[in-house]
Amino acid sequence: MLEWMAWSPPVAVFFICVVLMLVCMTYLEIRFPTVARKGFLPIVTTRGDRLFIGLLGAAYIHLTFLGLAGVFAQWLSLNEDPSIWWGTAMSVVWLVFVLRKG
Repeated sequence: MLEWMAWSPPVAVFFICVVLMLVCMTYLEIRFPTVARKGFLPIVTTRGDRLFIGLLGAAYIHLTFLGLAGVFAQWLSLNEDPSIWWGTAMSVVWLVFVLRKG
């Protein structure tokens, strides 16, 4: 059934983290209702808006990393493509930044 998906540890960790974030955000929204605010994003956002924008950015970071992994390997003279964990780390940094400052 899931043969079409390239399930690897980084992919599984990514999806587990997304599910945990949604559960956590649901709890926070019920316990502490959100207040709309303006950060560095050009719009007024709620906590859920910032999570959605952050997750979209994380997806684009991963796709860009996958597309440019071969280029990174050439630039850095690596024997093989860099690990997807680097893309995951960049996505986490982006997501935390958007949630805190967005």
